[in-house]
Order: sequence, then structure tokens, then C-alpha cells
Amino acid sequence: MSYLESVESKNQLIAVWSKIVAEQHGEISDDDGVSRMWADSPFGFWNAVTLTNADISADALKDQLGRAAEFMRGRQNAGFLWVFEDLITPEARDELLLAAGAAGLGLAFSGYGMAGDIDIPEPSHPELEMRRVESEDDLVAFGQINGQAYGLPDEVGRGAVAGSRLLRDSYAYIGYRDDRPVACAATVSGPDSIFLALVATLPEETRRGYGEAVTRKAIYEGSRHTGHHRVVLQATEAGRPVYERIGYTVNSPVRFLSLVQS
Repeated sequence: MSYLESVESKNQLIAVWSKIVAEQHGEISDDDGVSRMWADSPFGFWNAVTLTNADISADALKDQLGRAAEFMRGRQNAGFLWVFEDLITPEARDELLLAAGAAGLGLAFSGYGMAGDIDIPEPSHPELEMRRVESEDDLVAFGQINGQAYGLPDEVGRGAVAGSRLLRDSYAYIGYRDDRPVACAATVSGPDSIFLALVATLPEETRRGYGEAVTRKAIYEGSRHTGHHRVVLQATEAGRPVYERIGYTVNSPVRFLSLVQS
């Protein structure tokens, strides 16, 4: 089951990120096992490359890493190559970081593909008011939370979602405490499921349950309106325990590779 869920996780990433990048008028292309979804945005998560095949051999991996790195070097803004470890052979997995280094790539951070058939009651939090993203002011608040959560300037966070019709048409929510936006999350409709993304909490407001509460709200509303109870995401190491409490299970480890500065 883990292998099939890893394929699902990769496919959902491509489907949803292609929507995001298309809205940003970015580049979407696929070439012999390398899929590029690159907005060339200062918000690096909008600049993504992933490997599309399964059971990727060590030799094929070296070739694909090289071509992915060459593409990334030709872009203005930095981004990430997402490698789903369960979709490469054990031999290739053993050589992944060495092969990445030879291509000029290094490990930026690690995470996990996660998925689950989620059916939860409408959530609440005693300190939060949950509001759906509907206006440009809401997008500003949503973007600033993401920017600050990842240590980025406010203008980068705002620019990542400014004017986004996709986000307003999705199930994006902000948690407000005393009328101050402190956490956010969104679910985007994908093929046969919803995709959880852009989960963030202001750094000074963590460990209060805000992120989990607004995540549950985005999942609940996304499932209720689309009819999809299958939810897919890619989680960071820090986020994994939260998603496991909600009901997700881990499939593939994901290695996020970036260009090494020379």
C-alpha cells in the first residue's frame, strides 16, 4: 500500500502544483521522467521539479538529477527538486545524496508523503475564529502568515498568493485570535481527493493548537464541499505528528533537494 500511496502522492503534487503554477503564468513541462512546475517566484515552494517515473534505477536517477539541476540553474529564483524515495530502487536510494552532489544538488530538508481517508467533525478552537479566504485582504493575511512561518519577508509571502483566484475558490481558512490572524491552511481539489497545502502558524504562536485547528477546518470544509474524503499532503518532519493525530499515515520519505551555491 505504501508504494501505491507514494505514486498517488507524487501524482497529486503534479496535478495541484500545475494548477498553482499555471495561475502564476509559470512553466509546466515534462521531459523523459522529469516534471517541471516552476513559477520562478521568490516563494521557493512555487518552484518545483519532481521525477515522474517509478522504480527509477541508479543510472536513470543520475541522468534525471543532472537534467533537473541543469533546468534549475537556468532559472532566476531558487526552488526544490522533490524526490519520493519509495519511487526509486533500493540501489538508487543508497546513492541518492552522492548522485545529487555530483549534479550540484544538496539536501535542503526532508519530509514525508502522507495520505488518509479522513472523516472528521466540524472543528473548533476556544481561542480562534475561523474565516474563509474570500478577499484580497484575506490573501494578504494568508500570505504574510506563510512568509513569516518560513522566515521570508512579508512581501514574498504576500506575493505568493496575491490575486489568487485558485486560493479563493479552494477551501483556504485563517484562524484569528482576538481579530489577529495567527494560523492558516488550505485544501485544493485534486483528482479524486483534496490536497492539503500552505499550513502555517506565526512563529510566536506555535504550540497552542492553532495550526492543527485551522488544518482540520480546511480539511472538513474541503471534504464537505467536494465529497472527497481522501486527503493527500507532503509534510515536514515537524508537521508529521500533527497530521498523524488527524488520521494521516506516512508513505514515502521525500527529499527536497536544492542547488548548492558554488
